[in-house]
Order: sequence, then structure tokens, then C-alpha cells
Amino acid sequence: MTDVESDAQRLLEQFDGRGRVAVAFSGGADSALVLAAAVRALGAADVLAVTAVSESLASGELERAADVAAGLRVAHLTPRTRELERAGYRANGPDRCYFCKSEVLDSIGRIAAESGFRQVATGTNADDAADLFRPGIRAGSERGVLTPLLGAGLTKQQVRRLSRHWSLPTWDKPATPCLASRVAYGLRISGPRLARVDRAEAAVRTALGAAGVEAADLRVRDLGGGRARVEVPAGVLGEAAALAGLRDVLASAGFDADAVEVAAFRSGALNDPPAAAPR
Repeated sequence: MTDVESDAQRLLEQFDGRGRVAVAFSGGADSALVLAAAVRALGAADVLAVTAVSESLASGELERAADVAAGLRVAHLTPRTRELERAGYRANGPDRCYFCKSEVLDSIGRIAAESGFRQVATGTNADDAADLFRPGIRAGSERGVLTPLLGAGLTKQQVRRLSRHWSLPTWDKPATPCLASRVAYGLRISGPRLARVDRAEAAVRTALGAAGVEAADLRVRDLGGGRARVEVPAGVLGEAAALAGLRDVLASAGFDADAVEVAAFRSGALNDPPAAAPR
């Protein structure tokens, strides 16, 4: 048995005796693999994909998730969630993800139960569990969610390898965390603030693409006071920084053109930021 086949076997075993399963499905590589594994283990009729829709979901992500669910022939529900109604989420402290995941999982749990699915599964992987800045995992643990990737001991690299082995279109999909993850801690989360980040990322991606600069991992970080940091892969940092009009693009999205910096992308870069500017 090859390594990838061993990974697949361990993952499928996580569904033994679980009955019908609803997957908290963002459309990313992790939750897509969980969804595909559930279908293989249980059959599509006993699997439900549920994508939470709110102001924190980046443009285009819902459509991509719907395509993956359709490809797996799984029923797909898209409930509206209300993270912004939770004070802990709006306050945007280091524990923001706990309040976000609490809202999302409570909503998914309710709609899953109404549809006859008592078990909810998430895409938490072994690397996530080792990350000190993952308070959202606690919200899942408190609610007894199933974490098949973690149970099988699969890292992100193994997730992508098995996803490719199973010909999933998400095998090389860049991570696209919620828009709130782009906002420096301490800056109040609001619908307009999230929309501005979303507009900025879409506009920057378009501008880079028009210039022939490919940036799979792209973030626009809201640093407060109109300041923004555009993060791109280190290999294209020079090209992006030299792109004429980049700061004007940020200004058109609502940031201060004179307070824009360009830096190399680093996942979780706001977990150790300098002090945020006044709100």
C-alpha cells in the first residue's frame, strides 16, 4: 500500500459508524477532501454540504464551493450566518475566530439537524491543531464536531496529495480564509470594513493579472487608519511593488494611497502585528 493509499484508508475509517454527516464546507482544500471522503465512505445520499454565507465570505468562494458540491453530487445548503451580531467577533481580539466558528457551527448544526444529519464534520487538519493561533478549534471541540483529517493525522501537504490522487479540483486551491482574518486585531469588524477588503483584493488581483503578475496567495491587510499592506508571494514581490497604479487601485477601494505597503505573503501575518492605528 502506498503512502497516499494509507492516508485514504485512515481518512475513510473516520466515518465508520457515524451515520449521516453534514460537512461544514467552505470550498477550500481541507473541507472539500472531507466532503469527498464522506461521499466515498457513506454515499452521497447520507452526506450534506453546508456553506455559511456572511459578510466574511470572499467574493467567488460560494460559487466555487457550489461547483465542487455539484461535482460530488451532494446536496448543498447555504444558510445565512450572523457573525456580526456577536460582540466578541466585532471586537476582533485574538480570540475572534472562536466567536466566528461558534456562530457558524451553531447555524450549521441547526440546519443539519433539521435535515436529519446529527453529526457535523469540519476540515481541521493536523497542522491546524498544532497552530497556537486557532481558537476556532475550541469552538468545534465544545460542540463535538467530527474532525476526520485530524483523526487521520493528515497534514496540509497530505491533504493536497490525497486530493490530487482523488482528482479533486481543490487539490492546489490557495487558502482563502475569512475576510476578517485580514483585519488587524483591535480594529472593529464591520460589514463595510470587510467589503472594503474584499473590493481591494479583487481589484489588486485584477491589476496584477493585467500586468502578467501571477499571485496565487494574495492578501490585502487592513492595518487601521486607512493603512493597508498588500501581500504577494515573495517571487513576485518586486514586480508587484513596482506596478504603476497599484496604490491608486487601493485608493479606489477606500484605502489611503499614501499609506500602502507591499510585502511578501506570510500566512497568519497579523498574529504578531505592530500596534494598530486608531480606529
